Amino acid sequence: MKRRKFIQTAAAGVVIPTMIQGIPVNAYSNNSVLNALTNPTVDTDHVCVMIYLGGGNDGLNTIIPLDNYARLTAADARPNILIPQNEILRLNGVNNLGLHPSMTGFKTLFEEQKLNVIQSVGYPSPNFSHFRATDIWTSASDANQVVDTGWVGRYLNQEYPGFPNNYPNNDNPDPLAIQVGANLPLLFQGPNAQMSMNVSNTDIFGAWPQGINDTAPNTPFGKELSYIRTISRQSKTYADRLIAAFLRGTNLANYPTGNYLADTLKVIARIIKGGLKTRMYLVSIGGFDTHANQVDANKSQGAHATLLKNLTEAIFSFQRDLEAMSLDQRVLGMTFSEFGRRIKSNDSMGTDHGAAAPMFLFGKNVQSGIIGNNPQIPTTLTENDNIPMQYDFRSVYGSILKDWFCISQQATDQVLLRNFQNLPLIKNNCATVDIDQFNQKQEELNLVISPNPITHFGKITFNSAGGRTDIGIYDSLGRMIKNLYSGVMKSGEQTISIENENYKSGNYYVRVQQGDLQQTKLAQMISE
Repeated sequence: MKRRKFIQTAAAGVVIPTMIQGIPVNAYSNNSVLNALTNPTVDTDHVCVMIYLGGGNDGLNTIIPLDNYARLTAADARPNILIPQNEILRLNGVNNLGLHPSMTGFKTLFEEQKLNVIQSVGYPSPNFSHFRATDIWTSASDANQVVDTGWVGRYLNQEYPGFPNNYPNNDNPDPLAIQVGANLPLLFQGPNAQMSMNVSNTDIFGAWPQGINDTAPNTPFGKELSYIRTISRQSKTYADRLIAAFLRGTNLANYPTGNYLADTLKVIARIIKGGLKTRMYLVSIGGFDTHANQVDANKSQGAHATLLKNLTEAIFSFQRDLEAMSLDQRVLGMTFSEFGRRIKSNDSMGTDHGAAAPMFLFGKNVQSGIIGNNPQIPTTLTENDNIPMQYDFRSVYGSILKDWFCISQQATDQVLLRNFQNLPLIKNNCATVDIDQFNQKQEELNLVISPNPITHFGKITFNSAGGRTDIGIYDSLGRMIKNLYSGVMKSGEQTISIENENYKSGNYYVRVQQGDLQQTKLAQMISE
C-alpha cells in the first residue's frame, strides 16, 4: 500500500494494513474499538483464548467411544482409520472413552481437573460448506439465517456502550480483542465497527528486539519499520500497547519447538503477563480437513495425529506457563471447529465433512469432566450418517458469557439472539450448575423409543422435570424433519406418539430438550 493511501485510511478510522517482512499487521486506529474500553458493564479481568481448529475436526478419532469401539471396527464404519484400542489413552475414573494417543497433554490436564470435554456439539440442520459453516459458528446464527455481526463483537459492543468515540485515551489504551495468526473477522464484527486487532504472524515481535525506539536497520525493511513506528507513536494505536506489553512480559515455561500454535500461545501468555487488558484472543491451527491420508499405515500416526499432538502440546505448555506466572486464575481456553466428520470413513483413509464434534475447555476454573454421552453408532451405516448434535454450540458460548464473564442471562440472550441451555463449564465464579448434578439429571430424563425400529407407529417416553420442552426428529444429516412438541410440559412420565410418515429407511434421532437438560437417542425407521 502507498503511504498516501495508508494515511488516508488511517484518517478515515478503518483498518490500517502494513507490512513487515511481508507480514501484514492490521492495527486498528478506529477510535470506536478503544472507546469500548470505557465504563464496562461488567468489571472483570477474565480472559478467554479461543483456538480455532480450521477444517473440521474428526471427533471420533479425538475422543474414542470405547463402549462402541467394536461397532466402529465394522466394515461399514471406519476400520481403515480407527485408532488401535490398546493405544488409546485411558482417563482415570472414565471407563467408556479415551483420547487419541497423541493427546498426552490433555490426559494430564483432565486428571489434574483442568479440562472439560463437551460431547457432540453442533446445531440443527448443519451446513457442510467450510465458508458458510464458519460464518454460522462465528456469528452464532441459525443455519438458515445470515447475520453480519459476530457473537464476540456483539458481546463487546454490549459491554462497552460508549463505542465508538474519543479513543484511545490514557485510561483505556488496550484493544478489546486480538487475533494472532488467525483471520475470522466476522467473529469480532460489532454493530458499528470491527472490534479486534489482527496480528497475522508472531514474527512481528522480532521487529522490536529492544523496544519501539531501537535503531532500525538502514535497509528498505528498516525504512518501512521506522515509518510504522512513527505512525504508531503519533497515533497511539494498538501496536504501541501490544509491543510494550510484549517487552514487559516474559515466559516461564518451556514450549515445544517447530509448533506454530505453541509459538502463538507463548506470545499471548507473555503479553497477558505484560499487563495487556485484552479480554478475547483468537488463534488458529489449520489442516483438519482430513479427506485423505488422515492416518498412516500405523493408524495412531499421520496427519491427524500430528495436528492433535501440536494442539495439545501447545495448550499444555500454555497452561503451565500461566500457572508459573500466577495467571491461570484469569485465563480460560476453548477449542472449536466449523464442523466434525462423518461416522463412516472413506476409501482414501480419511473422513468427509460431518455434523457434531467435541469441544474442549481448559484452565484452572473449568468444571473438569465430560458433558454428554458417547455418540451412538448405528448397526448399519451409510456415507450420510453423522454424529447427532447433543449440545448447541451457542450453549457453550452462552455459558462462557454468563459464568466466566458474569453477564446477565438477559444480556447473554441478546448477544446470542435468543435463549440457549446453560452448561456446567465454569467453577468458583458465577456458575450455579454442578457438572455431576447436571449429568445425573440428564440421565434421569430416561428417554426411551419403542418399538425401535419403527415401521408405522411408535412412541417415546421420558421422565419430565416440567417446564419448556422441545422434541424433534432429526435425520442422519442433522436436519430436523419433524417437530413433535414445543411448549410447557408438566412433570412426571410423559408419552409422545411418533408416526413413520413414509420416511426413507435409515437412521434418525429423537432429541428432547427440557430447560437446561437434553437427551438424544437413535431411532431407526423402516419403510415398506
